[in-house]
Amino acid sequence: MDLQQRINAFVKLGLFLGQFSKNDNEKNDSLEANDLFYDGFKHQIKLAREHNGWFTDDNIYFALDSWSNALIHRKINKWLSKYSFNSNALKCVAIIMAGNIPLVGFHDFISALISGHDILVKQSSNDRHLLPYLTKYLETIEPGFKGKIKFTQEKLTNYDTVIATGSNNTARYFEYYFKDKPAIIRKNRNSVAVLQGNESIEELEALSNDIFRYYGLGCRSVSKLFVPKDYNFDTFFSAVYKWHPIIHETKYANNYDYNKAVYLMSEFDMLENGFLMLKEDKSYASPIATVFYEFYENEESLREKLKKDKDSIQCIVSKDFIDGEVAFGETQKPELWDYADNIDTVEFLLKT
Repeated sequence: MDLQQRINAFVKLGLFLGQFSKNDNEKNDSLEANDLFYDGFKHQIKLAREHNGWFTDDNIYFALDSWSNALIHRKINKWLSKYSFNSNALKCVAIIMAGNIPLVGFHDFISALISGHDILVKQSSNDRHLLPYLTKYLETIEPGFKGKIKFTQEKLTNYDTVIATGSNNTARYFEYYFKDKPAIIRKNRNSVAVLQGNESIEELEALSNDIFRYYGLGCRSVSKLFVPKDYNFDTFFSAVYKWHPIIHETKYANNYDYNKAVYLMSEFDMLENGFLMLKEDKSYASPIATVFYEFYENEESLREKLKKDKDSIQCIVSKDFIDGEVAFGETQKPELWDYADNIDTVEFLLKT
């Protein structure tokens, strides 16, 4: 396969994914191999939902829709325009995926294949249904991918380089285990929002999507707010109210009740509205159904703090506050060129 063949295959995959949405699963009979795969993928979505209670229809379809919107010619060409694919030698890339949100390892999967490499995928048991099926579709519409993609639950062998995602604890294991291989090792990161007190209700409503999408389980989920001294949270609570049905989701409600009980027994001060708790805390990683907040008095000091803590932060949501900021409501809509941890995966794969 040449690069254009690989691009064309992923565009077809994007069109395939575009058929699946929460409100309208509409089969497109004109798509290649659709009769073979459409019903089967609907079944895989059902299995993914049954296997992992966090993978609701809403979250699965949001992920599929996001990838469908990303895998179009214009965006793929923009993504790849700065790279040279002529000199890279064929390698086998081992990819160890997390399982916190649906298809969370898909960008690494695409990056390695678009670079021309073979891949050896070790999935999390929490997210094992969707990607293998999409791989079969990809191999059918572009036979050149056959033999280039393998899945395993066994010990990784016969690979040249590694992309591994996990917790801070597993990252230490990864760093030791893969010390002799070129590797990208990803650890825990969280996203934060900086509020300046003049945000509109529309901006705060958009921020609520950054907080609640995927139940806050993703590294791009906002888990911490920085707010001016004496900030009034009334407008914030009004803006996030549209997400109040989330409390009827059993797993979320159980976490809400548990964490609320812990805070009350520990006599921690907190603010809450029946489905979200706000707790003053200097940590970045907050429990489910909780967002931490921290007051600031000086904007420049806060900018310095955020730069100093950059290895703990995935996204900074703000408006005209800091370089590289993400707009309100956009953290869960990354583009192909928005790399996790700001590590250029394709550049790494082409040079190692």
